[in-house]
Amino acid sequence: MPNLKNPPSPVDGYRGRFAPSPTGPLHAGSLVAALGSWLDARKNNGKWLLRIEDLDTPRCIPGSDQEIMRQLLACGLSWDEELTWQSQHQSRYKKVLEHLNGLQTIYPCTCSRQSIANALEARGVLTPRNQEMVYPGSCRPQKIPVHENKTIFSAEMAWRLALPPGLKLQFEDLVLGKQSQNLNQEVGDFVLRRRDGVFTYQLAVVVDDAEQGITHIVRGADLLNNTARQIYLQSVLGYATPSYLHLPLVLDEHGEKLSKQTLASAIHTENSQQALQALRKAAEHLGLRDLPDGKDISIAEWLLAATQAWNRKITFS
Repeated sequence: MPNLKNPPSPVDGYRGRFAPSPTGPLHAGSLVAALGSWLDARKNNGKWLLRIEDLDTPRCIPGSDQEIMRQLLACGLSWDEELTWQSQHQSRYKKVLEHLNGLQTIYPCTCSRQSIANALEARGVLTPRNQEMVYPGSCRPQKIPVHENKTIFSAEMAWRLALPPGLKLQFEDLVLGKQSQNLNQEVGDFVLRRRDGVFTYQLAVVVDDAEQGITHIVRGADLLNNTARQIYLQSVLGYATPSYLHLPLVLDEHGEKLSKQTLASAIHTENSQQALQALRKAAEHLGLRDLPDGKDISIAEWLLAATQAWNRKITFS
């Protein structure tokens, strides 16, 4: 079994991060997440890191990472340590997957989405549109062996994390309060490496947060459903669990989450007035009140006032 390097302890206190995917420029929803996480770090005199989550290369748009950085800097949201790209850490994820193999906690899966849907339908389970299917365990063996590591990285199959029975996790969200999820009933064994060889978000984000010593995760509420499985994976790997705070989503006129997939418009940051206007809209969505609205205020002055307002309000309606 390979030796895993223990991630660094958060000796520097608060360490937060913003981790966008380079699938397009920032839009109003992603700016809310960036601003909220930046303000929380500044409020706590902590560090704010920027990580580009570019593992899903088919979805990445060349140059989007540079545009995201330009937009953040135009809004005064500077990061405190060297920028990182997930694509540069493939060996890190490979080592962790090998470790999980040694623990006999992963197994190969050849199921397609259609075969999963068929298996669920045969059990009388219909998955609503836009909802994740619960994996029924079709490929899970009764006893999970240790596989040859070369098999994990050569075969064209997915690799899933085997969950123990009765796995119900509870955690405290700093805004939403107590949360719970039965991973067996609501998720099932989840994929850590896709059949096309791409390491999944669930694996990479857990490993990267641990390696970077992240202590506080402030992100959109669309990722709330991922939190329990990430906490479980942290426990399997012996990682510390960060604090979580999930922010309210920005919705379009149809009540759908703003996203690049729904062609959400990019924020305009070509000049300081445009950037300030985008920041004000994000702050309004976060419920920050009594912020300066004059045209002569600088972005730095506005961000200082926003940090003070964030310090007064950590609840969202």
